[in-house]
Amino acid sequence: MEEERVCCVVSVSGPTDGPWSCSGVVLSRGPGLVLCQGAVFAPFLLDGPAAWAQPGAALLPAALQPCLRILVLQPPAGTRAPTLGLDAPAGGLQQHESRLLALVPCGAFQQALGRAFGPAEQWRFGGEAAEDDPRALHWFAWLRVPGLDTPGEGWTARASASCLRKGEGLLACGSPFGALCPDLFLNTLSRGVVSNLAGEENALILTDARCLPGTEGGGAFLPSPDGSRLVAVIAASFCWKGAEWVGLTLLCSLAAILRSSASVLGEAGVVVPPVPGRVAAVPAGGGQDPLGWVALVECGAAWGSGVLLAPRLLLTCRHVVEAGAPLRVTPAPGPGRAATSLNGHVVFTTEESSPFDVAVVELEESVPCFIPPCPADTFLPGEEVSVVGFGALGRACGPSVTVGVLSAVVAVAGRPVMLQTTCAVHGGSSGGPLVSSRSGRLLGIVASNTRDTGAGSTYPHLNFCIPITIVQPPIAHYRHTGDTAAFAGLNRAGEGVRAAWRLQRQPGPPSKL
Repeated sequence: MEEERVCCVVSVSGPTDGPWSCSGVVLSRGPGLVLCQGAVFAPFLLDGPAAWAQPGAALLPAALQPCLRILVLQPPAGTRAPTLGLDAPAGGLQQHESRLLALVPCGAFQQALGRAFGPAEQWRFGGEAAEDDPRALHWFAWLRVPGLDTPGEGWTARASASCLRKGEGLLACGSPFGALCPDLFLNTLSRGVVSNLAGEENALILTDARCLPGTEGGGAFLPSPDGSRLVAVIAASFCWKGAEWVGLTLLCSLAAILRSSASVLGEAGVVVPPVPGRVAAVPAGGGQDPLGWVALVECGAAWGSGVLLAPRLLLTCRHVVEAGAPLRVTPAPGPGRAATSLNGHVVFTTEESSPFDVAVVELEESVPCFIPPCPADTFLPGEEVSVVGFGALGRACGPSVTVGVLSAVVAVAGRPVMLQTTCAVHGGSSGGPLVSSRSGRLLGIVASNTRDTGAGSTYPHLNFCIPITIVQPPIAHYRHTGDTAAFAGLNRAGEGVRAAWRLQRQPGPPSKL
């Protein structure tokens, strides 16, 4: 695959330190150029971590310790992966000596980071111990690699991040753990979608493609009918919000890096072809746009998500609106519709004793240009699904999209009462729509993810949704009659349903979840 030919491992060692390694991308073979994460050079900075804080200017090789050895590791030409075996060093990888052109900060990415990730929310990037210096996050390294020079070849196929849309498919490629066991881990692939976007021309991208430490510097590719195109570089494999791992990977737009690097590359005599604009993407299934159904629901200091079922009717979770404060609903912007906040009032919430965490909200004004969702009437375990909601950084950048599969359909007396998915779900996603990627139909609303109260860990990829078939009949009756008594049945669930939603069955040891 082209992604595996483009990606590589970069290893840096000094006379007394190293090697340190990360992933990288081969941007050109005429001349041979590799782009990788800047933080891999942190141990070799003469001024230490303070060098990352200098404004604007690039760091040239003189800012680092002398006599560094920089290697670019790739599989042999014409192969997709290194050969396993004990009779060849590093499993037969090609090793190319390289030299550093410069370490370059990406200003547009840095500004987007500051706006999207507020300090009050305690965002961290990297491993759980957060040993990486966050000041290095927007720095990238350019390497000149003569061994990659190939007559007749030029720049890797690229695309501008400005063309990306939330929910669009991406393929990430990097080497987990860098130069550790590359014969096992070199250039592994992970598929996901564009979860969210921020900054000038989408300089910052979040994806739910699952990446591991060491993949930083690897590539994110946009599939298209004429082949994948490199659109971004992996900046951080893990994102943490406080103590919560959010299950998303942070990317920096390649076009933004190239703009920030223009003067450095120009001084090195490198002519960068322009990045193409919109390319034809591989079409997704369904045909409906769930971003047009989702809304931010704010109730005092609490906030969450909701799904619009009609121009003035919204479904969300009881715990989102139970504060009893004035309600503000902000539908996601779309064609012919700006992000305007509307007043709303709760017409029904389930009782605390009900297993169904549901609230129904009437808006004081109609949402313009609204196309209602089509509710599903069947659920297929294993089918691809997506969740749309204002989790993670959604309040700053609008709703996020994550994908997974419908991992389980829990039924009582033949009636589905709970859906489980592997989509990454975060605080703020409650009440957001669960959608079939195949049909585009509304499957249900998100009720919760999973938290291990013993370890204090949250599992974003194990979550629970209320099937739309539970609420659709009373919603239809209410819209026809205006009588909230239509919802009374949601408070009279049987013991089997209550047991399913308690996450534990008695007798037996209590669940930690």
